[in-house]
Amino acid sequence: MNEDNLNNLPVWDVENSHPDLVPALEDGLSEIMDPELGLNIVQLGLVRNIEIKEDHAVVTMILTTPFCPYGPSMMESARKKAETILDMETKINYGKETWDPTMMEDGLEDDWGLY
Repeated sequence: MNEDNLNNLPVWDVENSHPDLVPALEDGLSEIMDPELGLNIVQLGLVRNIEIKEDHAVVTMILTTPFCPYGPSMMESARKKAETILDMETKINYGKETWDPTMMEDGLEDDWGLY
């Protein structure tokens, strides 16, 4: 993760190591929706990092709330989707960051309707 990223949007390690995989990952992970908010996990900024190691990938993801009832399902869906796209074993880590609206894609902060 790039600590100089002042706008709080995620910068995935895979963007530097395997930039050719980023569009497929963005497209595939965008299919996973947060059913309560009606936005996908990429729009919400929940996928904080994707890292490709020698023999597996690691997706780091957070949730909008620690007790999100859909959290385990969304995280497992993200793991499976990334594993399919990358064609390698993929693990998922629960990130340490606390989600806030500044993590959302540009232009969504004002339109998402919870404030």
